[in-house]
Amino acid sequence: MEQTYVSPQVQYIVNDQGRRTAVVLKWEDYQSLQARISPDPDLLVGLDESELRALAEGMLSPSHQEQLTDLLQRNREGQLSKDEESKLDQLLAHVDSMNVLKARALRTLQQLEGKADGGLPANRHPC
Repeated sequence: MEQTYVSPQVQYIVNDQGRRTAVVLKWEDYQSLQARISPDPDLLVGLDESELRALAEGMLSPSHQEQLTDLLQRNREGQLSKDEESKLDQLLAHVDSMNVLKARALRTLQQLEGKADGGLPANRHPC
C-alpha cells in the first residue's frame, strides 16, 4: 500500500541578518520525515513491486550479450584491438552496475515481502 506524504509546514529561525539558520518542525512532522529515510542505504525507495521485479529480472539486451560473448571469446584468444578492449571494459562495467542494481532490487523486495529468496526462482542468475 502506497502512503501519501504531506509536506509539513515549515518555520525558520533566522539570524540578525535575516538568513535562515534552522528549521522548526512539529514532533509528528519530524517523525514522519524520519520514517521516510531508509535505515538501509541499499534499499531502493520510491519504487513499487513491479518496478523492483523488472529491475531484479533485468538482463542485457540480446545484441549487447552477443557482443559481450564475442569480445570475451576473442579476448581469451588475444585477438582484441585497443578499441575492442575499451568496449569490453565498458560492457563489463555495465554488467557490474546492472548486477549491483539487481541485488539492491532483490534486497528491497526481500524487505517488502519478508522473504529470504527475494521472490526469484532458484535457477535465475544475474546477467
